[in-house]
Amino acid sequence: MERGTELSRIPEQIRSFIAVELPEEAKRGLTRLRKELERDEHRFVKWVDPGGIHLTLKFLGNISAKQVTEITEAMKEATQGISPFHLEISGLGAFPSLRQPRVLWVGVGGEIDKLSRLQQNIDSALAALRFAKEERPFVAHLTLARIREGVSTPERKSFSELVGSTTFGDKYPVEVEAIRLMRSQLTRGGAIYTRLSMVGLGH
Repeated sequence: MERGTELSRIPEQIRSFIAVELPEEAKRGLTRLRKELERDEHRFVKWVDPGGIHLTLKFLGNISAKQVTEITEAMKEATQGISPFHLEISGLGAFPSLRQPRVLWVGVGGEIDKLSRLQQNIDSALAALRFAKEERPFVAHLTLARIREGVSTPERKSFSELVGSTTFGDKYPVEVEAIRLMRSQLTRGGAIYTRLSMVGLGH
């Protein structure tokens, strides 16, 4: 557990995930990008708070406080033999495509092979604790926004054209030295994130 966190204070059901946290410089860059893309006429776009964006490696859903320790041990197993590595945040795209955007994302480059290996190790280690393995291939990205349901074709086209004409060429370095088990509390004002545990790489 990280300093200041006590199991006794954690509720029975914890919405959680395992992630790499981003440096403040990268978060500021994502904030500037959001301001560049945010328009009053695109109120159908649900933006993610850049200050809370993480590189998610495994979403766990609801866990109990008692599971935090065994999940942390699985994280330690997953990081064996993986030394700290370098990533880079750059580029802008959308799922399933820029023409029909549903999720707006920022790309992640650098030592992707190491990142993929780490994610696969986490997936395998957590499978032993009866967490379902990911069915879709891992694609490293940071979710910046989601398009709400029921958007008209002209509205979607307008947003698509804006994204297509926007470049995000700045490169923000991310030195991956640890992974963290995070708690996510959903509130009306947005998600609140709390670190539950941390495991360093290279140990």
